[in-house]
This record gives sequence, C-alpha cells and structure tokens, in this order.
Amino acid sequence: MGTVSKSRIVVRYAETDQMGIAHHANYPVWFEVARTDLIKTIGITYTELEEMGAMLPLVALECRYIRPAKYEDALVVEAFLTHISAAKMVIGYRVLREGEEHPLCTGSTTHAIVNRELRPMNFKRFAPEIFEKMLAGVVTPQ
Repeated sequence: MGTVSKSRIVVRYAETDQMGIAHHANYPVWFEVARTDLIKTIGITYTELEEMGAMLPLVALECRYIRPAKYEDALVVEAFLTHISAAKMVIGYRVLREGEEHPLCTGSTTHAIVNRELRPMNFKRFAPEIFEKMLAGVVTPQ
C-alpha cells in the first residue's frame, strides 16, 4: 500500500498570472511542501535528518501539467515515496483540486542521499531504522 501524505494548498493571487492561472513555477514549490510533510509522516523531519548528517539534494525534477490550477483553488498535493536505495530516493506527486479525482499535475523528484561534504552515503547502513520505515512506505505501482 505505502505511505501517502496529503498537503492542502490554496492558490494565492501572487502565484497566478493575469488570467488567474497558477504559474507553472509554483508546482515544484508545492512539491517541496508535500515532500516535507511526507518525511514527517514517515516519522522524522528534514531538520532531524540534517542534524544526523544526511542531506537530500535534488538531482532531478519532473512535472507533467494536465489542467490549470486557478486563483483561490483549494488543492491537495499528494506525495509518496516510489523508490529508495542506499543512496537515492524518488518521490512522486499528484496535485488535485480538492474534492476531485483527476490530477491537475503529476511529477516526481529524485534526491541523492549524501553527507555534509556532499559525498554519497549508504543510508541503509547509516540509519537502518529510518531506512526501513521509508522502505515500508514505498508506494508500489498499481
């Protein structure tokens, strides 16, 4: 089944263009909100990971825009872990208008798992309990 976090976002005026449509550059920011909530749902915060010495730099970002979000739309951004290995994780996203089933946008982010010197680390050995929680939360394709 896996772990899916759901973050609520309301599209602000500053995030829209003259037509009242949310600018495409906002979606990665909304992904970050959802990613932070997902990590908390798994049982640790970004701050705690960083204090332990693990960093998660973004190495790839993908967005597929399907339908526009508009000013004052209440959105739900779903985030879910689709892959984790000792040195990399991939998080998937779906942006939906609240109460709707069809996404406005889907995407993913790929993160390296590195130490403070930005060198790849074996997260499975570094934090086995957290790695196992993350592995247990992976959403498998349907």
